[in-house]
Amino acid sequence: MSELRFVRMGFGAEAVDYQLAWDEQRRVHAARFADEVPDTVILLEHPPVYTAGRRTEDSERPLDGTPVVDVDRGGKITWHGPGQLVGYPIQKLPRPVDVVAHVRRLEEALIRTCAEFGLETTRIEGRSGVWVLGDPVEQRPALGGLSLDFDPRLHDEEFDPRLNGPEYAPSNAGQRREDRKIAAIGIRVAKGVTMHGFALNVNPDNKWFDRIIPCGIRDAGVASLAAELGRDVTIDEVLPVVERHLRDVLENAEPKPREIERTPAA
Repeated sequence: MSELRFVRMGFGAEAVDYQLAWDEQRRVHAARFADEVPDTVILLEHPPVYTAGRRTEDSERPLDGTPVVDVDRGGKITWHGPGQLVGYPIQKLPRPVDVVAHVRRLEEALIRTCAEFGLETTRIEGRSGVWVLGDPVEQRPALGGLSLDFDPRLHDEEFDPRLNGPEYAPSNAGQRREDRKIAAIGIRVAKGVTMHGFALNVNPDNKWFDRIIPCGIRDAGVASLAAELGRDVTIDEVLPVVERHLRDVLENAEPKPREIERTPAA
């Protein structure tokens, strides 16, 4: 793959409005398709904003009518805001594009980043993103004084943690020793060029996630580097590490077209 260009668009007091970043993504996407620029990764922070991918259900949005920006990426609803490092890799890939392979490469770079800070993370089958694994179910603390056998999430597919107290809140998943997502990934591919990307929770206020069903997942929560490591971690500290691992993984990859299975003619 060609050499990556990194663009640090804005952080902290210069956090970038979501619509402005989306417009910039589209501009760079068009330029990359025309081979006017190299593969590019835009890195930034956003002011607080909820965004909903194409598969988001109405029941997963904020109950209080908080505005949500509907976007053209895959995945469901999530939150972006201060303390979260967002990356938008805009890359030209061979067609037909292997979307899963692209997601796996992003996951790998973020897993390596977390490992460098001393946090072991992993993938979970059937769930994109990067995860901190919880304890085995039988070793987790009881919820609300009830044994896990009575955990309503095990029996009620429509259970809504937002209506059942802080013990079920996604931001408290670490206290419950449950699986928790530390980096979300949602992408779109148009004309063989990728858009959107990843959001790594460095030191955000994860209570923002309690107003939604993050990524549509009701039986897990969210994590951050700072909370898991038990110390302050800053975007400035993480930014060069993410860049280095993205460069290593993406520049050294050999993307191949997705294999298409054809049914033999009868």
